[in-house]
Amino acid sequence: MKTKTNTLSEEKGKAVIVIGDGAAIPLKRDAGLFTAWRIAFVGACLILAGLIIFKPDPYLQIFKFLPDGIFVTFQVTIGSIALAIVIGLVAGLGRMSKIRIINLIASTYIEIIRGIPLLVQLFYLYYALGRFLLVPDILAAIIAMSVCYGAYMAEVIRAGIESIDWGQTEAAQSLGFNRTQTMFYVILPQAWRTILPPVGNEFIALLKDTSLVSILAVSDLLRRGREFASESFLYFETYTMIAIIYLIITLILSKLVAQMEERLGRYEQR
Repeated sequence: MKTKTNTLSEEKGKAVIVIGDGAAIPLKRDAGLFTAWRIAFVGACLILAGLIIFKPDPYLQIFKFLPDGIFVTFQVTIGSIALAIVIGLVAGLGRMSKIRIINLIASTYIEIIRGIPLLVQLFYLYYALGRFLLVPDILAAIIAMSVCYGAYMAEVIRAGIESIDWGQTEAAQSLGFNRTQTMFYVILPQAWRTILPPVGNEFIALLKDTSLVSILAVSDLLRRGREFASESFLYFETYTMIAIIYLIITLILSKLVAQMEERLGRYEQR
């Protein structure tokens, strides 16, 4: 399910609660979390290697059975996050629109989607699409995940755009740019540096939530594990491998997001 993690930051002398999705990001300035990340990553890799080497039956068999599921998991994740960014951009700009009907439509979409559990949305969109169109399972899963995450992306993008000083807009308009040109040539390129880290965090959260698409007959990592377990009855061993693989993937991605945030921070200080 879609989860939230709360962190505390300082802005203009006030404590501000910043809500983000996904994993905790191991930044170097947070020594405790950074050390915990290294312990978790090294430990997970050692456990995975130890199980495969010292007990190949059944752990090596399970490991060989899962690559197809890992590929599908990334396929759904990348497709969903790409489409969610497009939906989020449209909805985020709609939320900022001065045209009341556009603002109302975008705001209503965000409120409705954020108020319905992701699992319910997956079921609804999957069977609703199947009633009118013959849509492949993976495509239906990508559409359902994108519609859900697009609502969260919209707020991220809106916040990123609003973080840009109004003087940038005035400067662009003084050069003869219209509102559309100002948004796409001046505001969005600058806002992207603010938006990119939370988008990376959403990517991690979405990857974990793809485990829900296994109920839609999509052969992701979890479903492949369930297939192996149902044939072998080795439920403990199978789900142990799945949990370790998810953990390693999530830790790698969280580290990449941390590096991205640190590079952006250094770039902004120049």
